[in-house]
Amino acid sequence: MKNVLVCRGITKSYGSGDLVEQVLKRVDLEFSQGQASVLVGPSGSGKTTLLSILGCLLAPSNGELLVENNPVNFSDKSSLTEVRRQKLGFIFQQAQLLPFLTIDDNLSVIGRNAGMTQPDIDQRVNKLLDRLQLQPLRHKYPSQLSGGQRQRVAIARALLHRPSIVLADEPTAALDWNTGKTVVELLLEQARIENAVLVVVTHDTRMLPLFDRILSIADGLLVERQQTAATENTFYTETNLDHPPGF
Repeated sequence: MKNVLVCRGITKSYGSGDLVEQVLKRVDLEFSQGQASVLVGPSGSGKTTLLSILGCLLAPSNGELLVENNPVNFSDKSSLTEVRRQKLGFIFQQAQLLPFLTIDDNLSVIGRNAGMTQPDIDQRVNKLLDRLQLQPLRHKYPSQLSGGQRQRVAIARALLHRPSIVLADEPTAALDWNTGKTVVELLLEQARIENAVLVVVTHDTRMLPLFDRILSIADGLLVERQQTAATENTFYTETNLDHPPGF
């Protein structure tokens, strides 16, 4: 499997002089095509910072990010926009749908920004709405949907332009356990169908068995763990996550 997303010595610091805080400390990571990774750690450990760098939303202080073997130029806004539109799908804690557009239009605008043809957009929207059981809702507005329905739309939006990288920051934070699990399973299913890299940040250790790979971050240092029941218990002990495994 080829590497789609690579971090080389990524660091991120805030402040200056004696008040510098190093949030990420030389992160080296490789993400392979079709691989689903989960990123866990205590609040303030650097999870969202790392995800924002992977999503080209935040520039690292040092180090290099490569997307499909091409170094990302964080100082070139036009190239960053191009990478985000063509290669990346991002799901935030809240769905962040455009409230004045229908679900159909919220999805279609992503395709247009990515340079897709209208027939391809129409076909893609129909396919995702069918898969995610959203077809009856396509002409509704976000305010008319439940939280779980909006998150499913956010998944469709992130996958619409067939990105090679899908990132999700606490996508189940505002959802109950059953709805959240369903949302994550749908996200995993769709990302694997598209053979995309998937990286999800979560505080909920009950989600860990769903992923191929577990990454733990604390004090800016990242460690990869083996996917075992014993490891899940270790995560809860080491990072003081919100729920014990199996809760």
